[in-house]
Amino acid sequence: MMEGRKQEGGTMVLMPPNSNPITVLQTKYKELEVGFRGWLTKQSLPVEAAVVTITSSIQGAAIGGFMGTLTNDASSVLPTPPAGAGSQAMASFQQAQALSGGPLVQARNFAVMTGVNAGISCVMKRIRGKEDVQTSMVAAFGSGAMFSLVSGMGGPNMATNAVTSGVFFALVQGGLFQLGQKFSQPPVEDTFYTRTRGMLSNLGLQNYEKNFKKGLLTDSTIPLLTDSALRDVRIPPGPRLLILDHIRSDPELQKKR
Repeated sequence: MMEGRKQEGGTMVLMPPNSNPITVLQTKYKELEVGFRGWLTKQSLPVEAAVVTITSSIQGAAIGGFMGTLTNDASSVLPTPPAGAGSQAMASFQQAQALSGGPLVQARNFAVMTGVNAGISCVMKRIRGKEDVQTSMVAAFGSGAMFSLVSGMGGPNMATNAVTSGVFFALVQGGLFQLGQKFSQPPVEDTFYTRTRGMLSNLGLQNYEKNFKKGLLTDSTIPLLTDSALRDVRIPPGPRLLILDHIRSDPELQKKR
């Protein structure tokens, strides 16, 4: 198959055959993203926070605008509370308006939430040097409070509503963060077989990890492994030879024998 050709500076550059334009575009995007993140980390805290807040607000506005088109501005068909309605009824009406507005309303709300959240997270991570549940909850509190102020959700007491919304956002975000951490960590059992898994993977014997677990042959038993021990967990002769040879050729494991 003929290779593609591209004219650059008076010379012909050979292009790889069957190059996928989408793959090339994705690669370029990744390169730009990595370069942008590298440049951002070298900037001062105010500059980084401002850039992160603005870019996140733009992304949030795009998401909110799209969601607003799906709701088709349902706020226009909401029944207006009658004259003299109580404060609770007005508060419910304002909350419904905030949650069911059209594209512009939702774009504004999401821009505020995502921008404030990202900006506070950026500042907290630079100051504290880590991203944990405290950072996540503080950022969520700020975004919830600002969302309440901008959208007008709640009753006439804006300060109280802002604090209440911020606390609600923080608690939800904290719970989601802890849940994500729990599911992202490997089970306790697997932590006993980290080195075993690496050894078997290097030898192409990863299918025998279950045999090690059934026999409780954890990482600490690797230097003590013998042919009879491997036979007891029903590992065939060929894999047994490869495992024992690996142990004999590893100086660190030999020191522990």
